[in-house]
Amino acid sequence: MPAANLSCMQECSVVKLDVQKSRFYAHLYHLEDPAEIADALALHRKRYRRAAHHVSAVRFLGGAVPVAAGKNDGEVGHPGRALLQVLEKHDLDSHALIVSRIFGGIKLGPGGVTRAFRDAAEGAVACLPPEK
Repeated sequence: MPAANLSCMQECSVVKLDVQKSRFYAHLYHLEDPAEIADALALHRKRYRRAAHHVSAVRFLGGAVPVAAGKNDGEVGHPGRALLQVLEKHDLDSHALIVSRIFGGIKLGPGGVTRAFRDAAEGAVACLPPEK
């Protein structure tokens, strides 16, 4: 029997942000391996089935191959880059941010979308419990 593929990712914080009827669900994860971002995205696709976009960023500098990347998942603007900038700003290594957007019917434009994703990500980081 093959060994189970166990993921060690840990959800650190969750925030919901409403912007002009759209809902943004931001999750911050601590990762043991950058490949765990795929598991987290799969979880988001199940949890937020009505979301058309699941924007993500991962920053994992301690591995054999450093990873720092953001993905827009078809969303306008550059929200993946904005999420990566939040991770860099707060010096969060071995972390990933995923923000799922459920469209509320009002277009925000590229700048407004990027700003909303960034605000949701900042909220998730702000809710991070202090280190002991």
